[in-house]
Amino acid sequence: MKWTLLVPTFNEEAVLERCLASAVDLADEILVVDSFSTDGTLAIAEKFGARILQREYENSASQKNWAIPQGSHEWILLLDADEWLSPALQKELHQLKTAKEPTEVGFWMYRANHFLGRRVRYSGWQGDKVIRLFKRDTCRYQEKHVHAEIEARGAVGKLRGKLNHDTFKGIPAWEKKLRRYAAWQSRDYDRRTGAITFYHWWLKPGFRFFKHFILRGGILDGYVGYKVSAYAAWAVRLRYEALRDLRAGKPWEA
Repeated sequence: MKWTLLVPTFNEEAVLERCLASAVDLADEILVVDSFSTDGTLAIAEKFGARILQREYENSASQKNWAIPQGSHEWILLLDADEWLSPALQKELHQLKTAKEPTEVGFWMYRANHFLGRRVRYSGWQGDKVIRLFKRDTCRYQEKHVHAEIEARGAVGKLRGKLNHDTFKGIPAWEKKLRRYAAWQSRDYDRRTGAITFYHWWLKPGFRFFKHFILRGGILDGYVGYKVSAYAAWAVRLRYEALRDLRAGKPWEA
């Protein structure tokens, strides 16, 4: 099996080296698809011998679907720049790579998420999994603006090792990200949401906090669990604020 390590980037100098270093030994090719970074991202990619392509960013699914066919090899190991392989997952992937060709067309990886510098074990983030190893010609992302997942034409297996994920770059960056996601989600929700009511403004955000903090155990994560739950509720509220403005002809900038 030959693998292309594919990493989409935009101004990722703070995290890209950690990502690439965790997977470079598995890669027969490193492909970085960059959205015209203005920091040291490209210099880090060049240090690892990456092939670099550049394309304007529309959304995650669009960028990845454009990038996947550019890989030189049949198998794609796709990592976001803020993800890195744990030692256990590295070992498991090495074993998979040197074994006979699998019957599956892709593999789920469970993520160990980090926020505010701490591992989040509950708060609705437990059980988070993504398909990050897959066949180039049989898998593509759903055409959604936010939280798109791979659609695979064939069986998908599961790996046991953890994929580390640290999406937090500071409160301002996190809140900006949630606003950007809300802008994208408003386009997806416009087609299936009727009039925005008290239910959307208050009940849905309130239940989202209750779900993450109580039902999904956020209280066990302490302060970090509270913040995760509060931001989850705020993200729901933002979605409908963005949808209201979209319908009023004042779409938010994504």
